[in-house]
Amino acid sequence: MQFDESAEKIDTLKRMIEQSDNIVFFGGAGVSTESGIPDFRSVDGLYNQKYKYPPETIVSHTFYRTRTEEFYDFYKNKMIALWAKPNAAHEKLAQLEAEGKLKAVITQNIDGLHYAAGSKEVLELHGSVHRNYCEKCGKSYSVEYVVEADGVPKCDCGGTIKPDVVLYEEGLDYNTMQKAIQYICEAEVLIIGGTSLAVYPAAGFIDYFAGKHLVVINMDPTSKEIHADLVIREKIGEVFSCL
Repeated sequence: MQFDESAEKIDTLKRMIEQSDNIVFFGGAGVSTESGIPDFRSVDGLYNQKYKYPPETIVSHTFYRTRTEEFYDFYKNKMIALWAKPNAAHEKLAQLEAEGKLKAVITQNIDGLHYAAGSKEVLELHGSVHRNYCEKCGKSYSVEYVVEADGVPKCDCGGTIKPDVVLYEEGLDYNTMQKAIQYICEAEVLIIGGTSLAVYPAAGFIDYFAGKHLVVINMDPTSKEIHADLVIREKIGEVFSCL
């Protein structure tokens, strides 16, 4: 961390947080990489590893329907990380919510780490590995059941169990989308962290923000930072551990 410049920016962020009780956080894969979960688009991300099919293809609705066993082989090995623990970013966000400053966490992640850290109002735009249901009868199953199943997890009724995650070619949950947009519209401070803002429609939600301060914390440039009041080019866990 470049201490002089970064420390000054973190002090500015501290003041913004101190002066507001209507903060919303919008995060992506970068929030969880410091917990050891690989992202998709970085040099070491899933998209840059070699597989029989491109990861975008494997985690698509069509692939799930037509090659369910291969889908689950990849999903169990690469998309579920039950060993991962919340990091400083998850924990600080939960603390800010408990203090009445943070209204909601809007996340593109499916790992459930915000809930594990103690956050209550979490909008999981792309679903969660922790929710799974039978496509035939609707019965719910834990992520542990899915992981331990041999091959494709099956329900007691014989139906296939599907993870409640948004695959490529699938739409986001309407109610979750509307709630996320409402929080962003009403926010005084919007903090964007750990996301390249490359995945739509989620990234487009940022355009609804009309509050006081827009903050971007991300290692790489994003399309929205031209409109930001504060840009911190550091790891989000390191930044939040200083707050």
